[in-house]
Amino acid sequence: MNFDLRCAEILEILWPWEKLVTKNNPIKSLAVWLVVSAALFVSACATPPQLSGAAPEQLSSAPDYVIGARDELNVFVWQNPDLSVEVPVRPDGKISTPLIGDVQAAEKTPEALSQDIAERLKTYIVDPVVTVSVTRFAGPYSQQVRIVGQAVRPMAISFNDRMTLLDAMIAVGGMTEFAAGNRAVIVRVENGAEKSYNVRLDDLLLDGDVSANVPLLPGDIIIIPESWF
Repeated sequence: MNFDLRCAEILEILWPWEKLVTKNNPIKSLAVWLVVSAALFVSACATPPQLSGAAPEQLSSAPDYVIGARDELNVFVWQNPDLSVEVPVRPDGKISTPLIGDVQAAEKTPEALSQDIAERLKTYIVDPVVTVSVTRFAGPYSQQVRIVGQAVRPMAISFNDRMTLLDAMIAVGGMTEFAAGNRAVIVRVENGAEKSYNVRLDDLLLDGDVSANVPLLPGDIIIIPESWF
């Protein structure tokens, strides 16, 4: 229903009801008007998010890990110990390596970065064999899981393989006392389209219903709204 039309219908109901209850008491009339109208507008006039149903209980395997800023990398060049280094990924997403200087590392898989380094080393050595491994994980922002709203410690956390909703909530210390856990939402990008899924945090954390635990994907955003009452 149209937003303005719905709110107009509520006001038509509210106005005669307010006059009937409060009659000639202007103070009481004002108080009732403010409280009731605010409650009605919050509950009925607010536009809820368009949900795609409950969050899937099973997902396809997570995408390959991509390197992010603050990752620590081990670059191994076979039979060339002088070219093998352990380096951090700088905030600009690059690493510095012997002979070839700066190389873009962020948003690449370790395998893709290995191939890029090997290709550039061909100028200096014959048939280089390069292996890149991640020794400290931070991950790019695009693959971090963000928990916002009524979490005890809202934050972004690095995604780990087979991470679940419960894992994320443990990391942020659970929900506040004001959280409406069963109205929480996971916002996820699938095939280039943004979708929102309902999750039942009250059932999971307060009632111990493990069926409410669902797997997460890199880049998920968990939004925990505040309870109206």
